[in-house]
Amino acid sequence: MAEQYPTLAGGQRITGALLRSMLPLFARKTADTARAATTAATADPHLQFDVEANAVYSMDGWIKYDGPTAADLNLDWSAPTGALGEWYCWGTGHSPVITFSAAGAAQLDTQGGRGYPVRTETNDITAARSFGCLGTGITPLTLTLGGILRVGSTAGTYSCDWAQLVSDASPVTLYTDSWLRLQRIA
Repeated sequence: MAEQYPTLAGGQRITGALLRSMLPLFARKTADTARAATTAATADPHLQFDVEANAVYSMDGWIKYDGPTAADLNLDWSAPTGALGEWYCWGTGHSPVITFSAAGAAQLDTQGGRGYPVRTETNDITAARSFGCLGTGITPLTLTLGGILRVGSTAGTYSCDWAQLVSDASPVTLYTDSWLRLQRIA
C-alpha cells in the first residue's frame, strides 16, 4: 500500500501550514566546513533538520568533499531516540583509493580510465561509513546518498555528523552546495 502524507479528506480546509507540511525539508551548505586532526564526528553546521515524532521521511542528497589520503572521510548520523531506518551512499571506498587500469589490473593512484570502486552497502540510520580521499586540493570527490528515516515517539534533530576517519593535520572539507533533502511520506 502506498504511503501518503498528509492524508487529505474531501472538503478539508487547505491552510498555509498544511501546504508547508507537504514540502520537502532541504538543507544546503552555504559555506565550506573543514575539520582537521579530529576523529570525533560532530554535526555539520548546515546539514541538519528538525524532525517530527512518529513521522517517516525519505532522504536523498549529494556531498562534495576532499581531504588527505591518510585521513579519509567518516560520515555518521544523529537521530532522535527511538528512530530507525536505513541509509546508503555511493562513494569512493576508503584509502588507499584503488582504481583499475585499462588492462583490468588494480592500481593505487588518483582516477583511472575505469573509475573507482564504490561503497554501496546499506547501513543502519545512525551507523557510520568511511569514504576515501584523493588528497587535499587534487580532485574533490562526491557522495550520492539516500535512505529512509522512521522517527519514533521522540521528535528532535536529524543531522549529518562527520570527521576524519584517521586524525591528520590537514583538513577534510565538505564544500558549499552539498545538500540533503527529507520528504515526509507518513
